[in-house]
Amino acid sequence: MLLARLADVSRQIAAEPSRTRKTEALASLFRDARPQEAALVISYLAGRIPQGRLGVGRSVLAHRPEPAGAPVLTVAGTDVAFTALARVGGAGAQAERRRLVDGLMAAATGPEQEFLVRLLTGEVRQGALDAVALEGVARAAGVPSAEVRRAVMLDGSLTRVAEAVLTEGPAALSSFGLRVGRPVQPMLAHTSASVADAVRVLGACSVEEKLDGVRIQVHRSAGDVRIHTRSLDDITARLPDVVEAVRELPGDRFILDGEVIALDPAGRPCLSRTPPHVSVPGRMWPPPRRRSR
Repeated sequence: MLLARLADVSRQIAAEPSRTRKTEALASLFRDARPQEAALVISYLAGRIPQGRLGVGRSVLAHRPEPAGAPVLTVAGTDVAFTALARVGGAGAQAERRRLVDGLMAAATGPEQEFLVRLLTGEVRQGALDAVALEGVARAAGVPSAEVRRAVMLDGSLTRVAEAVLTEGPAALSSFGLRVGRPVQPMLAHTSASVADAVRVLGACSVEEKLDGVRIQVHRSAGDVRIHTRSLDDITARLPDVVEAVRELPGDRFILDGEVIALDPAGRPCLSRTPPHVSVPGRMWPPPRRRSR
């Protein structure tokens, strides 16, 4: 796929207020892309570069070569250029980055150059792109969006699910399941018109006091414990108290989902930026006493 096609759709969905039209544009884009390009297309539209930070600042982008007269740069070719940039380091790194960026920009048309600059500077803002891209993938693959959404929740990666379903078809979705050690996208609450309506939908329910902490999920496989945030970042090293507490729990393989909160020496929720320790809700402190204002 030419990068020009991707840059054009990026402009369209940035200017288009209709979610339906955004979805249609993305579905058409995914149908045109080769399945192995889907992951790159989704990442670039969301403003993410798979290689991470490339060390390309505005000083490197300040002076661009003349744009190409016709589109020749591909999405795959852009990925190759970004990989080369990610490997640059040591003496003369800035000059080498400038050389590689100039070569990339010289192969790009004017609109492609503008898209590349926004991508490299973190200024691609499409607005809730992942949610719309998921619907676009589902439409392009001819499967219900709920099935794609479930696979993405369990796998934690829209790009992996998109590549699989666009390559293998609907049957690929059955291969995505819950795995200890692979972070899962969090299930989020939905509102209900009343308590009675909520109970009618959910069936038997339990009610507990709300403790506002940090949403985490903990994966334990034998002695290995990993802790992830709701954005799937690994924060295991930051919460040694939680790791220790989880290792004391019975069972070898499980996933926990909940809140973590810091306590002061008196056992009350700690508001300090540098709490003395962190504990697991429901296990290492009594319910907080109510305060009157």
